[in-house]
Amino acid sequence: MSNQLVTFKDKIAASYSFKGESILLGAGILDGDVVEGVQVRLPLKMMSRHGLIAGATGSGKTKTLQILAEQLANHGVPSLLMDIKGDLSGIAMPAVVNSKIVERHHKIGAPFVASNSSVELLTLSDEPGVRLRATVSEFGPVLFSKILDLNDTQGGVVALIFKYCDDHDMPLLDLQDFRRVTQFLNNEGKAELEREYGMISSASIGAILRKIVELEQQGAHLFFGEPSFEVDDLVRVDDQGRGIVSVLRLTDLQDRPKMFSTFMLQLLAEIYATFPEQGDSDRPKLAIFIDEAHLIFSEASRALLNQIESIIKLIRSKGVGVFFVTQDPTDVPDDVLAQLGLKIQHALRAFTAKDRRNIKLAAENFPITEFYKTDELLTQLGIGEALVTTLNEKGIPTQLVHTMLRAPQSRMDILTPDEIDHLVQSSRLVEKYSRTIDRESAHEIVTRKLEAAHEENQRAKMQAQLDKARQEEERMRERTPTRSTGSRSRPLPNSLDSVLGTGASRTIGNTVAREITRGLLGVLGLGGTTRRKKGWL
Repeated sequence: MSNQLVTFKDKIAASYSFKGESILLGAGILDGDVVEGVQVRLPLKMMSRHGLIAGATGSGKTKTLQILAEQLANHGVPSLLMDIKGDLSGIAMPAVVNSKIVERHHKIGAPFVASNSSVELLTLSDEPGVRLRATVSEFGPVLFSKILDLNDTQGGVVALIFKYCDDHDMPLLDLQDFRRVTQFLNNEGKAELEREYGMISSASIGAILRKIVELEQQGAHLFFGEPSFEVDDLVRVDDQGRGIVSVLRLTDLQDRPKMFSTFMLQLLAEIYATFPEQGDSDRPKLAIFIDEAHLIFSEASRALLNQIESIIKLIRSKGVGVFFVTQDPTDVPDDVLAQLGLKIQHALRAFTAKDRRNIKLAAENFPITEFYKTDELLTQLGIGEALVTTLNEKGIPTQLVHTMLRAPQSRMDILTPDEIDHLVQSSRLVEKYSRTIDRESAHEIVTRKLEAAHEENQRAKMQAQLDKARQEEERMRERTPTRSTGSRSRPLPNSLDSVLGTGASRTIGNTVAREITRGLLGVLGLGGTTRRKKGWL
């Protein structure tokens, strides 16, 4: 045995030996061979210090995520997995054993036992699973403004809208509520708003409404609403004391990064606000794995990034570990990378000059090692191999070690539709969150307020018309003259009297009377001759 091999075994064994509980990740490799007896473990106590799993497509980083989640579950730690590609649901079924898996574990020095984890399927859309929702009010004006990427002036308007709704008991549950109130305060309620809180800019209102439309087009209307998801449901264990793995299926959100960022930020903020302080404990309370993490950071605004960075720094005290899974470590901002205690780096590919620069930069982020040329090794790692460093129980970075990773104990493939349906039907949470609650909120209150105002306005118009008609009648009466005779007075004749009082009217009246008389005589049988003889005509 060479001196280098002896030194390697001694240093790696000392660096990855812990007093407390730990999980087996794999075995150390030197000069391309697995070194017997050099197991690489991760201390359970430090899994709340966050981590990074990086590597090129096909290098095995998603399977590493699966390994960590199922090993944490075996130690009673629940986890939440963001399943962007749809290939993590297999953790609910035992693996199929083959000779390659058996050989790999023989080299690592640990027997392979196929097993599954207790899994809860979650969804943000209409896919089968537990529906996740949150209300606009739960975001609050600051976080909601950051999601919309508003400037300070527009953010002030959002804060004012939230204040108005709080003061007038108008719950902001979904985007429809917020949009309706915003439109109302820019039109019918503008005078009331300015009287109580001051003037607002119509231009700012317009910008806010456009941002709301943009968010809705990415499917956020499915996320905002009730019932709100309770984050305590993420930290459950099964009947055997194993942590439940919650798999959030996001295959239909790859082209809607703002929706993904919105959900992640709200979830982290809600966990931070809800979970009690835990401090340094023997194990984390919850582990969150964010696959394809670049979807969060590539489309996030500076304000949103600042918010994520702040929460990552603070949420550790709640016993929550956050693990980012991405192709290139440069996808994650430096301020976030600086907070990560665990780094598992799979192979990187160097096809361009930019790729080579990124590889050198990635190599500089690892501890200096006497056993490897890190920048060269990064391009030579095989599938299921990675460079690993973590924090020991005292918070000191461990030796960088080339590791052959263990195989997942669960299925390395997706579930069939029938298996998904069975899993959903057996869920204890689906019934709790599947129904949509549409209680009275700001939209209905504003609509009713406008309808009442419209009815009042109509009544006022009708009353005004009636008052006008009465006034006109009074004026007509006052203008009508009267005729006096001695001490007695009588009103002027009406229109018919006036007409019959003229000479022409009297002539017409006589003619009519004469013709009536003739008709009556004719009825009595007196003909025209008789009338003439008698001298009547």
